[in-house]
Amino acid sequence: MAAVLHLVTFLVVLKSACCAQPRPAQDKISPIINMQLDSRKKMLTWTYTRNVSDQECTIDTPTAYSATVKPQVTEDHTYMCTFPNSVLHRGANLTVNVTCDGDVFLQVLTFANPGREGSGAVNFSCLIYNVCFMNCSWAPGPAAPADVKYRLFWASRHEADAECVHYILGPTGTRVGCHFDQLGKPQRTDNYFFLVNGTSRETAIPFLDFTPFKAVQIEKYDPPRNITITYNRSHHIIRWEHPEIRFDLSSHMLYYELDIQTPASSAETNRVFQRGQDPNVYLMPSSATRAKSAFRVRVRYMYNRLWSEWSPTQRFGLPEQDFSGALVGPVVGTAALSALVLMFLCKRCAPGLAGVRGRCVSPGRDAQRPWGPSRCASPRQVLREAQDVPSHPAGEEGNRQGPHAHTGGE
Repeated sequence: MAAVLHLVTFLVVLKSACCAQPRPAQDKISPIINMQLDSRKKMLTWTYTRNVSDQECTIDTPTAYSATVKPQVTEDHTYMCTFPNSVLHRGANLTVNVTCDGDVFLQVLTFANPGREGSGAVNFSCLIYNVCFMNCSWAPGPAAPADVKYRLFWASRHEADAECVHYILGPTGTRVGCHFDQLGKPQRTDNYFFLVNGTSRETAIPFLDFTPFKAVQIEKYDPPRNITITYNRSHHIIRWEHPEIRFDLSSHMLYYELDIQTPASSAETNRVFQRGQDPNVYLMPSSATRAKSAFRVRVRYMYNRLWSEWSPTQRFGLPEQDFSGALVGPVVGTAALSALVLMFLCKRCAPGLAGVRGRCVSPGRDAQRPWGPSRCASPRQVLREAQDVPSHPAGEEGNRQGPHAHTGGE
């Protein structure tokens, strides 16, 4: 009896396996349709023919960039994934992976950048300057046709995708840059997205795209402001103010280069690097200072290499010693002392020589005087001779030499 039951069970299972109704062919067809890539917006879109679950999309590029994100759906039931950090101009593989009715479906879109190789834009760069302006520039590719017309598109986290308004033309009339005079409200987290494509009657032009530009890293600052140099007898105190910048950064995110030059040698320079402070101060010992030393400074963001222009050169330093000026005081003092001595001697000998004016002693004794005959003149003549001695008051000479002059008159 048991053997009969086993036989019946076997026959039932065999019939079910051989005669079961096959699943419709359409159940094995992927529900993913209309896959498209907008290379300018870096957005992949598609729709479904049936309900799905467990969705994800992936991008892989030749630059070894790979990312997987969850799709979003619009009101018209279009699904999309965006890859803002990807670079597409070298091509990419984009994959949508979903589960439908218990089956897993995977569909791949292979993207290639169309156009003649070498005709797209090259050497692209952008620079923010004067706080609120930006210039971007590029060069035509080596294989670009003569009638190529490049177009620049840009966007940010806070600004919608838009085309350049003010193009810059090269010598041949080709677009080689763009000027932006409206950048919107600055945000420290701003990222700028750029894409340059082109058109020509001769051939298709491949586009050029990039990873996002961090706006805070492409700003070139103006030179530091309000430089002052004061002296306190031991140091020269150099102060300056931060330049006006677009983004709100702490002082220590600014990096300064100080160039201090001395005339001892044309090649002798002292470069000092320091981070921003509040306030910015540098102390230079007077022992390291020479006459007509010079100072200038420039600045950049801590994490880029865009130095500002140098500030105007400031001259400072102790003047060189003027020994001719230092001797003026002693010469004048000696002449005045000599005049007083002569006046004293003449007064002592004047009563014995009432009939002779202008002579104190006889000619025979004059020859024995160390100062000679003419030294013994009348008091008025002595004073006149003393006044005729050239002199430069020490105070006036010191004023001509500058605030740090060392004068011998004192």
